[in-house]
This record gives sequence, C-alpha cells and structure tokens, in this order.
Amino acid sequence: MNNYVIITAGGTGSRMKSDVPKQFLLLKGKPILMHSIERFFNYSNDLNIVISLPEEFISYWKNLCDKHKFAIEHTVVKGGTTRFNSIKNALQEVKGAGLVAVHDGVRPLVSGKTIESTYKTARLKGNAVASRNIYFSLRKTEGLKNFAINRNNYKEIQTPQTFKSELLKEAYSLKYEESFTDDAAVVERLGVTINLIEGNPENIKITAKNDLIIAEALINSIC
Repeated sequence: MNNYVIITAGGTGSRMKSDVPKQFLLLKGKPILMHSIERFFNYSNDLNIVISLPEEFISYWKNLCDKHKFAIEHTVVKGGTTRFNSIKNALQEVKGAGLVAVHDGVRPLVSGKTIESTYKTARLKGNAVASRNIYFSLRKTEGLKNFAINRNNYKEIQTPQTFKSELLKEAYSLKYEESFTDDAAVVERLGVTINLIEGNPENIKITAKNDLIIAEALINSIC
C-alpha cells in the first residue's frame, strides 16, 4: 500500500496583500510551504509527496528550493482555477491502492500525532479528518436577526484529511459544486460518513499577517 500526501498551495496572496503567495512567505527563515512539507517528511520519509502550485509560480518555487537547499523529494503539479481542480490534477500522480492525505500548504505546524491519527483511522475506516472543538461563542445570522447556537454541535475543521485512494478518486470524478470547500465535503457527496479525529491546536492556517507572528511564536514554544 502506497501512502501519499497532496499539499495544496494554490493561493495567490490577496488576503496577505503580498507580492508573492503566502505559501512562499518566510517563517523562521524559510518559506511556509517548506515547513509543511517537512512535517510530513519527518513523520515518514516513505511518503509520496505531491505539491499543487499555481502554474505561474512553479519556476519560482524551484528557485526557492535551490536557494534554501531544500532537498526533500516531491512532485509538483499545476494547480487549477479552484481547489477542487487542483486536487483532481494532483490525484493523477496517485498510483494504485493506498492512502492519500490532503493538507493545506499554509498549515506548517501540523503535528506528527495528528498526521499519524488520520492515516491510522483512514486505513481502518476509509477516511479521517482532523478537527478541533470550538471554544468561543457562536451566533447564527438570518437577515437582520441573529441568535446564539450551541457550539458543542460544531467542530473546527483542519487538514490533513486522509482517504483511501480509490474513495478519493471516485469523489473527485464528480462534477464540481460550490459546496465543495474541502475534501470531506466532496467525499461526503458520495453518501460516505466522515470520521473526525482530534487535531492539534497549533495547526493553524496562515491567512493573514498576524498569523505569521502567531506561527513563529508557536514554533519557538514547541521547539
């Protein structure tokens, strides 16, 4: 059984108001995306690593790898216009039966324990999605009205989201829908029950400049 990880890094940096996509911004002296790749390589150097990048930044990434002497073996594929299309392109690199984790390139602090839990659960049950309890209050809006809802009925969803390869490929043969905001939503469209596992609190998604500051503080605290 072959194990893969698809790391999707198709952002363009609009929220960061940066000249380069956020996955290439430096965190502790090297691009965020390299940290994310290293997390999976450190978990297992037998993983097949596939990176999905915007086509116009593939050569930029290769130059970054040369500059930082980044030698972890990985395959780069062209990203699509949507996350759905990017993952679909990357799945063409998945050969035979196995497990496929899908991870956000801008989640550089996923723990080895979280990665292991998703692979282990997916091997037993077909899929596993990292998640966390919500500890802040929630309110639902309807027009001009809003009201409190029970946060215990909701989960914060993270990545990796890990699946048996044949299940994920079948899901990505479906026609794209706007509701497909993550891989779990695509697989669920087949009528499959999604299995949630406990993620790690440091596994934040870097989307704004303040997140870089938080991520660096977290790296300093756990290293």
